[in-house]
Amino acid sequence: MHVGLTTFSHAGSIPPGELAAAAEARGFESLFLPEHTHIPVDRRTPYPNGGELPDVYRRGLDPFVALAMAAAVTERLLLGTGVCLVAQHDPIVLAKVVATLDHCSGGRVLLGVGAGWNREEMRNHGTDPATRFELMREHVLAMRQIWTHDEAEFHGQLVEFDPIWSWPKPIQQPGPPVLIGGAGPRTIDRVLEYGDGWIPPMGWISELETSVTELRRREAELGERRRPITVVGVKPTPEVFEKLSALEIERAVIAIPPEGADDTLRRLDRYVSLVD
Repeated sequence: MHVGLTTFSHAGSIPPGELAAAAEARGFESLFLPEHTHIPVDRRTPYPNGGELPDVYRRGLDPFVALAMAAAVTERLLLGTGVCLVAQHDPIVLAKVVATLDHCSGGRVLLGVGAGWNREEMRNHGTDPATRFELMREHVLAMRQIWTHDEAEFHGQLVEFDPIWSWPKPIQQPGPPVLIGGAGPRTIDRVLEYGDGWIPPMGWISELETSVTELRRREAELGERRRPITVVGVKPTPEVFEKLSALEIERAVIAIPPEGADDTLRRLDRYVSLVD
């Protein structure tokens, strides 16, 4: 099982390049960064984990800029979004951003995507919460067209463009792996339709065994490949790692608090035993 890291990087935490270099030196496989472009002051959507929304949600760095800094100081570390709120982006612009990062990093991008939970945030981007899942689907499919065709076009219900030229193309073909985030009743449908992998939330671990069994059953029935599962937000305890290993989870991504450099490096030193 591969072991990665995730954190809500912000201006007061360890810089992403320093974190990435330290992670690679200690043998961690990947670094995943989340995304919220902003948090509306008048937010009425409840925080999914309950209680008050942590302050770091207001302060997080842009994941793609931060991952570019990580790419510049590493050679092997995989660069993941956990997750990119793809329905809040223009798909043509996002396709170029992702392709550029993959090109410049030597093909190291893992694109975790989600439809989001903060309805006020979506609306500020012009995204209708009622159609966000279909918009996420069409954005992913449209980006794949751009990544794989010299003259790309897409004609969907919500996304529409005639043939375009857009380079660079990603080193990974047919594009960086798209990992579908979520745990709703239709998540497995989305993973099977247009995902290269699945990101279930760590808070859902009590139900993970049932859902992993369901995904594997449906893959076998369809005669399809086994899609890797990446659990983001893992608690770094032997018990949790034993459970994930027993489920044959491919990647466990440990959540670390966004602290300064000294505290973060000491924390990584404590967790390095879980890498092997």
